[in-house]
Amino acid sequence: MYEIGVTAQFEAAHRLVGNFGAATRLHGHTYRLEVIVSGEQLTADGVLYDIGRLREDVDALTAALHYRNLDEVPGLAGKNTTAETVADYCWATLAPPLRGRGLAALLVRVWESPQVYAARIDRLDPADPAREMR
Repeated sequence: MYEIGVTAQFEAAHRLVGNFGAATRLHGHTYRLEVIVSGEQLTADGVLYDIGRLREDVDALTAALHYRNLDEVPGLAGKNTTAETVADYCWATLAPPLRGRGLAALLVRVWESPQVYAARIDRLDPADPAREMR
């Protein structure tokens, strides 16, 4: 199995709903986004996927989130913007151009601090969509 990955960073605010103590007040993070694509075969050029294109897609995503209130971002608005929810949103945003390219899985980690992250990993082309790795 091969993998490639890129990381990016963005600043954003949010507030949690529920029993999250001080995190229910508006607060911010310097988020780190880690994106890893895996697959079993390289292309004829000897690459798994164009890492430059992956970098562009990740940069576009983080630019759309940078200095935003995540609670107001389309796709996140109305949801409890936990790190898990943000990871799911990022996965769903990045997955479409990766599908159908012979890649196995996409892993997205959203770091809220150097010690804390949430992640989503799923197959990119599941044989049965109901059997994704969730």
